[in-house]
Amino acid sequence: MIETYQRQFDAFAANGGREGPSWLPGLRRAAMDQFTRVGFPTARDEEWRFTPVGPIAQADFQAATPASVDRDALTPFLFGHAEWPQLVFVNGKLAPELSWVPALPPGVRVASLAAALQSVPALVEPHLSRYARSDTTAFTALNTALMRDGAFVYVPAHTSLELPIHLLFVTTAGSTGAAHPRNLIVVERGARASVVESYVGLGDDSAYFTNAVTEVYSGEDAWTEHTRLQREGGRAYHVGLTQVDQARGSHYRSFTLAMGGAISRHNLHVQLSAPGIETLMYGLYLARGDQVVDNHTAIFHDHPNCNSWEVYKGVLDDRARAVFNGKVLVKPEAQKTDAKQTNRNLLLSDTAKVDTKPQLEIFADDVKCTHGATVGFLDPGAQFYLQSRGVPAAAARRLLTYAFAAEVVNEVALEPVRLELDRLVLERLGQ
Repeated sequence: MIETYQRQFDAFAANGGREGPSWLPGLRRAAMDQFTRVGFPTARDEEWRFTPVGPIAQADFQAATPASVDRDALTPFLFGHAEWPQLVFVNGKLAPELSWVPALPPGVRVASLAAALQSVPALVEPHLSRYARSDTTAFTALNTALMRDGAFVYVPAHTSLELPIHLLFVTTAGSTGAAHPRNLIVVERGARASVVESYVGLGDDSAYFTNAVTEVYSGEDAWTEHTRLQREGGRAYHVGLTQVDQARGSHYRSFTLAMGGAISRHNLHVQLSAPGIETLMYGLYLARGDQVVDNHTAIFHDHPNCNSWEVYKGVLDDRARAVFNGKVLVKPEAQKTDAKQTNRNLLLSDTAKVDTKPQLEIFADDVKCTHGATVGFLDPGAQFYLQSRGVPAAAARRLLTYAFAAEVVNEVALEPVRLELDRLVLERLGQ
């Protein structure tokens, strides 16, 4: 349904799409031209051959319509800390009445991207669409063309934020539209920040489409922690891209959870753009029923003396299907690279399926690079041991599954978020 999005773009360009700095309409137009030229990916595209894009490409999703949400409905998603700075977006649009931005250190900005484009375009222009370019994926091009709102987080040099910033994207029950949130997170030289990015659906009764793009810039010697949680409605479609650019000596730590949606795909690409960088990437995906969850990661080692560590785990039940594709690319000049990648999958039924493809492309000779992938069932010996100690069979099964997932959940540095994820895993396992 490319024509549907072309009509939406034309209507947007005629009403609101020209607002903002002078360079923005041209950026949107070029992105739309890119999308109409390449169209949605198909199974013939290597990067998308395991992702069933058809239900998204063939659906006639209109722009999501504004809606209101009761504040109490958000309580389960706030980690017990409503005092954290938070921006709440409902059906893709900022809800000021639900958002909360307290006094912050001088120079820090936490605002909607739409407002930032009006008030501080000089802070936005050097970064917006410079990392997540329109030629990255067709979905990125579509997002760039139709982006109306999203979050803008700017932390100036040598500034440390004591509280994490929470970006909460809510889709209301009954929504059948498409939203294209665009987020820009900039952590300047020597600064420290933690950002939690949540996508939640308030109902499982309708199919909607979230097409999200987040760009992260971690400046020289900066420390950035980024947690991304996807808990969309059961019939939703979710496609996301997180594009990270790291400067010299910076530290980027991410955790990604995917447990919602009928079909979900997340691309996490990290560019190591200078020496002395450290990148830590952890992920957990939980799927059941007929869910399809796809994680594609890529770490680009372009310079020497950089370290990356990646661990993704999946738990699948019923007829669920997961895809993991992890790529580590080491250029010839990236000597002294230390890169480790692990993907482990636990199948709880005979009909669950995983397609895992770890990739190492190494063009340097003085490196330490390892990767590994496993797909299997619970260890019968471990189950027997627990049962021999008086643990019922069902409880032993849940205990072992929880232990498998908890290993990666424990890597979440923010304790309130870690405890909530712990609860979600236990809830999913029926405990």
